[in-house]
Amino acid sequence: MRGQLSKADKELIIVATSAANRCPYCVIAHGALHRIYSKQPELADQVAVNWELAELGARERAMLEFALAVCRADSITEQHFARLAAHGFDREDAWDIGAIAAFFAMANRLARCLALRPNAEFHTLGRGRAAPTT
Repeated sequence: MRGQLSKADKELIIVATSAANRCPYCVIAHGALHRIYSKQPELADQVAVNWELAELGARERAMLEFALAVCRADSITEQHFARLAAHGFDREDAWDIGAIAAFFAMANRLARCLALRPNAEFHTLGRGRAAPTT
């Protein structure tokens, strides 16, 4: 059985997790991928600035609440799973959301340790504008 997470969902989890971990490389790079997959040029930026004020649907909000609980190393309870289930996510989806959030909690720290900077084209990908040339 395949999980219910789309490519856009996965990228949005990465953007939210990376913003929480203050990792500009991953926020910008994965924000670009979210824009491409979702065809929503503003949402990743909204999530990066303040996910709680972003124009999210109830399903996306539940997904990010769970992802950020994992990212912060909160104690995960049955209430977390019930909230996901209320929006159509099963335990396999919860595992996928948690695994992405946990992996990027680590990857964000490595990217920051190495002071990685995004390529210039990531800033414009998925925005309907041409990438800058050098």
